[in-house]
Amino acid sequence: MHKEAGEKRDFLPELVSFLDRLGARDIVLEEGYGSGMDIPMAEYLAASPRARQGTWEESLAQDVVVVLRCPDDATLRKLRPGTLLYSMLHYPTRPHRVALLRELGLRGVSLDGLTDDMGKRLVENLQSVGWNGVQAAFRELTRTYRRFHDPGRRPLRATILGAGAVGGHAARAASRYGDERLRQSMLASGVPGIEVSLLDHDLTGHENYMLSKLEHTDLLVDATYRPDPSRPVVPNDWVAALPAHAVMLDLSVDPYDFTTDPPQLKGIEGIPEGNLDQYVFKPEDPVYARMDKRINTKHRRVALSCYSWPGVHPRECMEVYGKQVEPLLRVAFEKPLDELDEKQGRYFERAVARAESTRWHKANR
Repeated sequence: MHKEAGEKRDFLPELVSFLDRLGARDIVLEEGYGSGMDIPMAEYLAASPRARQGTWEESLAQDVVVVLRCPDDATLRKLRPGTLLYSMLHYPTRPHRVALLRELGLRGVSLDGLTDDMGKRLVENLQSVGWNGVQAAFRELTRTYRRFHDPGRRPLRATILGAGAVGGHAARAASRYGDERLRQSMLASGVPGIEVSLLDHDLTGHENYMLSKLEHTDLLVDATYRPDPSRPVVPNDWVAALPAHAVMLDLSVDPYDFTTDPPQLKGIEGIPEGNLDQYVFKPEDPVYARMDKRINTKHRRVALSCYSWPGVHPRECMEVYGKQVEPLLRVAFEKPLDELDEKQGRYFERAVARAESTRWHKANR
């Protein structure tokens, strides 16, 4: 994906086989595709006689381009007008991207925006978001809290902000240390477990309550979906209330964006933006000196943030995404995009229509 070195998620050869069955005339795989996950190109080529290896430029020149994470602006400008781009486009928090797609005449289908008629995401790995992030956070807590393994300590306290799907997975993971083997070891040693508090976003606006809650929190997790991303759930001044050994975990991974008015901030103000190369940040990490000076980072704890928590285990992640994206790609082969009916069409047709960039823009202007 031409991102950080740790970003190794490519779709598996099974998706090539599926595209062959759909009737794709030409399936172009960029040189080196799958190598980050030790999948030989030969496995992709064996999946279809129509599959071939091509350059990066050839891959971008196809009618349909499929890539998990959205390419940068310079790459988007290399796509031909009319290209159909299946990718994680994050329309609500990337207004610049929506505008650029329109300017370039590209037709995006946002994988993160594909939902059923009830609003449930169709391409998601939220369980891995919760479990991978929480597992990494507890790994850090074993280092910051010297009494972590002490049978005489009080129960650990995890506070989960946000009661949606990600928050639910995070709460369940936190109750098990994010790692069933660690949980069994702690049980065998007679160490008290975890007390998990799940706070709906509406409750987080009450400062006195939140400060008293933070004072007794060992693990703070942001799993909120905020109606107003310019307002942090936990302003940086509140971070001072956390114990010195506390760990903060960002699962919402909303970006900082100072191109909007008002600017967009992270749910826990001051946490750096992490990726698969680095998602753990100590209070003295040099990354803080490189952050925008408009971000308040005065109060710090060990913080974890990653653009994509599922990517910590790339092959398992892509097995899930590959199965989910298949019926949504089928739509592109069955009917021209402008003919999709988001109200009377078939199930996946309605979903793709709602997630297409031009229609999304019209519905959300």
